[in-house]
Amino acid sequence: MAGSQSGDLKMEGWLHIIRSNRIGLQYSSKRYFVLEDHLLKSFKSMPISNLQEPGRSAIIDSSIRVTDNGRESIHRKVFFIFTLYNSSNHNDQLKLGASSPEEAARWIQSLQEAALKGGPYSGNDAAYSKSRWQSFRSSGSNNENHNNSLDWTLYSSTKMDRVTSDVVAPSPWTIFGCQNGLRLFKEAKERDSHRKWDDHPAIMAVGVVDETSEAIFQTLMSLGPSRSQWDFCFYKGCVVEHLDGHTDIVHKQLYSDWLPWAMKRRDLLLRRYWRREDDGTYVILYHSVFHKNCPPQKSYVRACLKSGGYVISPVNEGKQSVVKHMLAIDWKFWKSYLRTSAARPITIRMLERVAALRELFRAKQVKYPSDNLSSGELIRKVRLHQSVEDGAIDMCTQIEAGKTKETTSEVMERAPSEHSSLLGLNDAADEFFDVPEPTDYEQSEAGWTSDFGPEISQVYIKDTRHPKLSTAAVFVKKLHGLAVQKRGYMDLQDMTREDGICCSYGNTLPKDPTCTLPCSWTAAEPSTFLIRGENYLEDRKKFKAKGTLMQMVAADWLRSDTREDDLGGRPGSIVQKYAEQGGPEFFFIINIQVPGSTTYGLALYYMMSSPVEDSPLLHNFINGDDAYRNSRFKLIPYISKGSWIVKQSVGKKACLIGQALEMNYFQGKNYLELGIDIGSSTVARGVVSLVLGYLNNLVIEMAFLIQANTKEELPEYLLGTCRLNHLDAAKSVPVKV
Repeated sequence: MAGSQSGDLKMEGWLHIIRSNRIGLQYSSKRYFVLEDHLLKSFKSMPISNLQEPGRSAIIDSSIRVTDNGRESIHRKVFFIFTLYNSSNHNDQLKLGASSPEEAARWIQSLQEAALKGGPYSGNDAAYSKSRWQSFRSSGSNNENHNNSLDWTLYSSTKMDRVTSDVVAPSPWTIFGCQNGLRLFKEAKERDSHRKWDDHPAIMAVGVVDETSEAIFQTLMSLGPSRSQWDFCFYKGCVVEHLDGHTDIVHKQLYSDWLPWAMKRRDLLLRRYWRREDDGTYVILYHSVFHKNCPPQKSYVRACLKSGGYVISPVNEGKQSVVKHMLAIDWKFWKSYLRTSAARPITIRMLERVAALRELFRAKQVKYPSDNLSSGELIRKVRLHQSVEDGAIDMCTQIEAGKTKETTSEVMERAPSEHSSLLGLNDAADEFFDVPEPTDYEQSEAGWTSDFGPEISQVYIKDTRHPKLSTAAVFVKKLHGLAVQKRGYMDLQDMTREDGICCSYGNTLPKDPTCTLPCSWTAAEPSTFLIRGENYLEDRKKFKAKGTLMQMVAADWLRSDTREDDLGGRPGSIVQKYAEQGGPEFFFIINIQVPGSTTYGLALYYMMSSPVEDSPLLHNFINGDDAYRNSRFKLIPYISKGSWIVKQSVGKKACLIGQALEMNYFQGKNYLELGIDIGSSTVARGVVSLVLGYLNNLVIEMAFLIQANTKEELPEYLLGTCRLNHLDAAKSVPVKV
């Protein structure tokens, strides 16, 4: 997409710099950005030649991180926000906005690839320690035993994994019919040998729509008048509260004419969460919540959506999309005997909106002389090559052979002080200069419309300023309090807490191999997870894992008012007890922390008795710097028991955690601890806040490994696995300060 055959990297196009003025209100300034190799340049207008000097520039190297901040409305314009920041200096940051999620995704991927390949001086940082390059140096540890701080093989390996799942698991869905061209599935219940329907069955409709996943996503997110063209259930709706770029609270009022006779109107108050996967799949998830600003209304009965949403996956080279729409809803009938007889057909009727969506886009493919169907909210076609007069963008241009390589090299060879930091790109000195934008009418005809605008009277928007950034891309503000439990809703942060007590680190979460004890752990079956085989570089095949390198020996489930780092180095911990004995045991600790007004921490302890040197890949990881570690540590998640909405939000695909979240490393004589900050990503925070809401109804399985990228490192092996059985936030152990 953004690289030429020579291996160079180039990306260019119009973006908006998002700033805050003196009174804290956000505004945007349009600039033309060019990313070439490791140099990000900013222009006030589209450059007319490759020799034109940029207004500002910055180097993108291994210390630069990119985070996806999601969707925001600024002065009634919808932007898809992403932020660049320096991992060694969080104040050195640049917040940018793209006009579509696909455009933002391309920029994020290109910037991440540039950072992974390292800057031009990454191998000789010391020579520039006294210059302005200091803020862009590698954020590695002080350990000098590992020569290769940057993983040069990772750039090619990021495009290898096309498997949609790295977990071997049976499908929970069973087909039971076909209606209006949609396949209908029901979810099999746990321990339900008779496959009976319950009072509020989870049902899914699956169909193919002849449109891009982005266009369908835009249509589904809209709460404006255009929704009436396909959603026969929808009367009107609004955004009640904007939580962050990926999460908001929406209120939907439904018509009654599609409901059974004499059935009163229904409405829904939903927490809506969305994200885009690397393959272009969009996920939209909903569940019912309470909100003080939107109480139940007299003329409506508030239905309860236990879980629901859409998964829009591109097929046929992106020309078509498979749309999955799932609902598990309690319609709140006043007579209990009506539930089983009436709930099922009403839910199926609502799922038929997928067929209406399909027909909407089929009709739009017909070339009418005058298209009166569009309300300006539906499709924004991203045009790759347009003129300056059109105010357009050349979003993704490949480098012509040899045309700009020499120019870029000359720019790179300048004195380091000539290059500005990210703060330089974000300089507000030109605050009052901006590129003219299309009129509101022109923009509405081709772009996204805001659901947050003043035209919706009930809208309440939370302050979305981000004065300080602590995030990384995909998995700021406090953890969302609105969460769904099996019975009702509650805020985890408002739960009754015990006074802090002293705890023995490594013993706060009990082990239960039988998986019958709530709030316990055991090791998961390794064969559940797929890992790269010996010939993966040639055949791209993955195989079931046969075992683990380490043994899981302990776990902690903690809560505190602050972060709890370096648990392995604390006196009295299981790690220090082994250290005092002077044995050969080495501990690998994974400390997952969810920040908020209360910080929840899950620490998993893995131990090996054989020498670390016998496992070269692990040895390199332990002795490598942070840039190397971030490019290699991988997690495979799996919700083996739980609601569809949680399974869908977590997924079953391996993730390089260090590229998605901020990680801190703590090393001692006999241990290495990985501190994973869930709060460093809005995407991850949204997923985890959802998981916490259902926590005591879930069985969570995870596997950890170090990604193998070369022939010598293959095949991969698991470091360890875990299975967490029905964790309960109320049973977390408070840490005494």
